[in-house]
Amino acid sequence: MPSRRDAPSRALRPHQEQRPHQEATGSSTCFSRIWSYVILTRPLNVVIGGLSIFVGALVTGTIHPLRHVLIACASGSLVAAGANAINDYFDVEIDRRNKPYRLLPAGKIARRKARVFALALLLGSLLGAAIGPVPLLVAASTATLLYVYSWRLKRTVLWGNIAVSVATALAFIYGGLAVGRPAAALIPAGFAFLFHLGREIIKDVEDMHGDRLEGVVTLPIRHGRRTALVVATAVYALVVAVTPLPYVGGVYDLAYLLVVVAGVDTVVAYVVVQMWRRPDPPTLHRLSELLKADMFVGLVAIYVGR
Repeated sequence: MPSRRDAPSRALRPHQEQRPHQEATGSSTCFSRIWSYVILTRPLNVVIGGLSIFVGALVTGTIHPLRHVLIACASGSLVAAGANAINDYFDVEIDRRNKPYRLLPAGKIARRKARVFALALLLGSLLGAAIGPVPLLVAASTATLLYVYSWRLKRTVLWGNIAVSVATALAFIYGGLAVGRPAAALIPAGFAFLFHLGREIIKDVEDMHGDRLEGVVTLPIRHGRRTALVVATAVYALVVAVTPLPYVGGVYDLAYLLVVVAGVDTVVAYVVVQMWRRPDPPTLHRLSELLKADMFVGLVAIYVGR
């Protein structure tokens, strides 16, 4: 701490001594603000979205024209980022109760600015025009679907869950369209639909308290937590049952089967057991995050076994 003796000299040179501190503080604040917007997009989800599109192209047997694949990954990632941001915009009141640490309820980003930011990112779907009219239609439809999901469908029984799952599946189709082979991406698209459908139901159970206070009607609120867990269990039982089929049908090789059984099916089984043992919000949140990370393993399984 400076002594009184230092005060006169500091007073004579305020600009020389204060400016570096002010500049450092300003730079730090600017970086913190930018980083807050990055976090709002949920970068891990964005990366998964971009990888899903790339894998959707890769499993068709080619990534050419590479330019189209990269454009698809870029536009899809922007749509994913915008969808995550607009979801937080519409969920701010629910998050005040369920997840007050998030950026909007914590007041770190103004709600109006978050909406403008989200809409700008969703316009990334227009990049699909550089690939062709059908990819543009798929990208724009997905962006619209995800907006309507956050605005309305999320507060309905199952329709919101289905909407997110369809959008996730379309990421693989989009990758297939980028190389002109959408049919070859149908298998990973189907897996993605089922995997996300189960996870979305688990997230609804996790958010029951806040949803009920806000008058949101989801599957667990309309039919009870037990029914929702039964549906999620049925979905994941179907996932485990169908994952070997691409190997049995000769579409993917043994490497796929080994990775998917060890890295996906076992994790899914663990999640189902744990969500029945402790269906409390903290546990369900942890399981939901585990499933999110496990998506990478699913992508790896498809890649190595293509």
